[in-house]
Amino acid sequence: MAMRPVLAASALAVALSLGACQDAGFSAAGSARAREPIPPKTVALMATKSMSPRDPILIRAFKKESEMEVWKRGADGRYALLKTFPICRWSGQLGPKIREGDRQAPEGFYPIAMGQMNPNSSYYLSFDTGYPNAFDRANGRTGSYLMVHGTCSSAGCFAMTDEAISEIYAIAREAFAGGQRAFQFQSYPFRMTPQNLAKFRNDPNIGFWRNLKEGSDYFEALNEEPRVGVCGTRYVFGGADAAAGACNPKVDPLVAVKREKDEVEVAELIAKGAPATRLVYQDGGQHPFFRESSPSTQLFAEQAQPRPNMGIISRPEALAAAPEEITIEPKVKPVLLAKADAKHEKGKHGAVKPTALAFAAPAANPAPIPTREAAAASAAPAAPITVASADGDPAAYRKLLGNLFGGAPAAAPAAPAALPAADTAPVAAISPAAPLPKKVTARLHPAPSAHAAAAPKVDGLNPGASKKAEAKPAEVKPAAKAGEAKPAEKAPETGKRTEAPNRNRVAASQPAN
Repeated sequence: MAMRPVLAASALAVALSLGACQDAGFSAAGSARAREPIPPKTVALMATKSMSPRDPILIRAFKKESEMEVWKRGADGRYALLKTFPICRWSGQLGPKIREGDRQAPEGFYPIAMGQMNPNSSYYLSFDTGYPNAFDRANGRTGSYLMVHGTCSSAGCFAMTDEAISEIYAIAREAFAGGQRAFQFQSYPFRMTPQNLAKFRNDPNIGFWRNLKEGSDYFEALNEEPRVGVCGTRYVFGGADAAAGACNPKVDPLVAVKREKDEVEVAELIAKGAPATRLVYQDGGQHPFFRESSPSTQLFAEQAQPRPNMGIISRPEALAAAPEEITIEPKVKPVLLAKADAKHEKGKHGAVKPTALAFAAPAANPAPIPTREAAAASAAPAAPITVASADGDPAAYRKLLGNLFGGAPAAAPAAPAALPAADTAPVAAISPAAPLPKKVTARLHPAPSAHAAAAPKVDGLNPGASKKAEAKPAEVKPAAKAGEAKPAEKAPETGKRTEAPNRNRVAASQPAN
């Protein structure tokens, strides 16, 4: 029986320690802070935007810009920006929180209910983001008690200063009083602009960030709170169908237009040479408002002057160093980016639409294989065209296989020993490692007695061109005519098979961009 008081005391100590982990302090002062009214200037700002203190809210946070936005829903059901607050401190790097202790602030979509608001916070006031949510758990991520709170110290949280969290807390409290059951907290690595997407396109987190952009696009295109679901290890966004668990919810036309517009702009930026980079922080960041003698813009001009009391700043030495920008090269370099065709790719308003991140397509009008008549027009016999000769001459390879995709006949060569001018565009449809068809190989080389007078004939690739060439007899000089023989239906059994391995050398001469 004597053990019972000891066990009870131990249980109380454990409960208090867990309460401290949950940022709880049980002071009368904390309750008084939580009852502070919304500042009169903010109430007046609401009136100018046809908002009321008890209208629903939505909050968005952006790490790279170190800003937090508070939006309010108007009478028309659409959200409008009320106010933007500078973030005093966030820790870690751009990217999601993965595991307990990594100092990462979370990224994603989190519902904040009244029970997550903490009026007794050790950091003035706070609310819990709710990490990990269903998406985080599906991806095996761990961590807990990640807050938006006061002071300027962060170990995975968003620190807002006491003054800022007091105002945000009061705005949220009034929204709950007006009947809102939970508000949505959207956390992003940066603003989801085409410029940022082009800049961070090779970052290891780009797939996750593009998934977040789907929710951002929905909100920015419609000014409505997106319904959020989780399908497998991905977020899904939409209306009622997404809330009902649909893995492929309907995409609103306005959202689709915004996404397409952004993708085109990203492609244009990449085509203009926008570098792919990654930002590496010593340990998170802070808005310039707290580091400069005056606000960088008029956005925070209404904030207290001098700067508000920031309390204890976590790792100030890390804030002294600016983030390092590192260029990231793609793991696999494309041959080249497809260019827009001004004649065929014009949109409704005449704007050229570039092809986004596409590999080069075959040329629209590749140089065809010359006919016997064109070859016979040469003034003097040329050196034999062999497979090996294309090893260091991409134009020769194009001459041999250019007619694979059809097109207008090529101009006659200017010099007897020179091959016809060839389109320098690579033949993307043929892989360098793939062997050529047997029938094509058989015709890559002319008969031993005819190679000096005519270019080889490739059967099966362009039947129309071949029949036309056979219908007209070739005009050749008597010296060459004496040894001329008709092309055989099959390749010679001897004298040519020893050169077969060089077929791959032709494909390897494809120029890379």
